[in-house]
Amino acid sequence: QVQLVESGGGLVKPGGSLRLTCAASRSSFSVYVMAWYRQAPGKQRELVAAITMGGRREYSDSVKGRFTISRDNAKREAYLQMTSLKPEDTAVYYCNAHNDPDDYWGQGTQVTVSS
Repeated sequence: QVQLVESGGGLVKPGGSLRLTCAASRSSFSVYVMAWYRQAPGKQRELVAAITMGGRREYSDSVKGRFTISRDNAKREAYLQMTSLKPEDTAVYYCNAHNDPDDYWGQGTQVTVSS
């Protein structure tokens, strides 16, 4: 079993930056894909970025060029560096670990972008 805990969310002004961290439990970090999702009120959860064990990255079109996903397998952590934040980035951000057929989720961390 994999347990995930997100941290680093907060309130920032448009154009600001935040770095989110996902810490995995001691039990395992041997997962194929780590990903970040986000969900705004009344909307479906959407994929923001994903990274494979080998470091291949993919991003949603809405965050390309602004967000960077990374992982440190030795530390059992994944990260989402967010820059040039926009009000539409406001959401609860969730860490996800995927290893067929299993999915694991963190509790989420709130990101609010507002003047």
